[in-house]
Amino acid sequence: MKRSDINRIKAEAHSFIQSFGFALPPFADWSPKQMRGPKAENIRERGLGWDITDYGQGKFDDLGLFLFTLRNGDVGDLNQGRGMLYAEKLLISRDKQLSPMHRHVIKAEDIINRGGGDLVMEVYPSNPDGGVDRDNPVTVPSDGCPVTIQPGELLRLKPGASVTLMPGIWHAFWAEHGDCLIGEVSTVNDDRTDNVFEEPIPRFATIEEDTDPDFLLVADY
Repeated sequence: MKRSDINRIKAEAHSFIQSFGFALPPFADWSPKQMRGPKAENIRERGLGWDITDYGQGKFDDLGLFLFTLRNGDVGDLNQGRGMLYAEKLLISRDKQLSPMHRHVIKAEDIINRGGGDLVMEVYPSNPDGGVDRDNPVTVPSDGCPVTIQPGELLRLKPGASVTLMPGIWHAFWAEHGDCLIGEVSTVNDDRTDNVFEEPIPRFATIEEDTDPDFLLVADY
């Protein structure tokens, strides 16, 4: 991705978030110099902030995702079973923009449609080898109620609706009928090690530095 495109996408995303009355934390407006400074050490360590990816495929409008990590605990605390064991993100899925099929090893997550278009999801269980099982149904909680999804069936979340995905549940998603603001509440998040994609693609974008950054991405840390 070109840095100029990343700057533009971030500005558009910020406006979209604000249109729902959602205010981002103060560090969302920090300059690259501020984010590289000692005050931001914990922000960098926890991977908080802006995250824009095309999964290394160079076609963001079709295959990509915007994310902003609001808070995140320490993965090391999971071994102790105490501490800040949770994370929270805001995501934007553009209309017909695919976030590809993947699962998590450790992270459980609630995916919430916070507003805009419909959030459409493909959801599958894992087979014994950890791959996608497209032959059997899967049951997941949706707003406290179990929902069984048949192979090939789509789960459609209207604004306000949510789904809980446990580790090992494969999922891909996109928006329909307009861009979608998504909330994610989860176990501590480690995007560098806890994403398993069905296709061998990277989690983060490769950036072409055609201009100066207006801000830093999590991947820049």
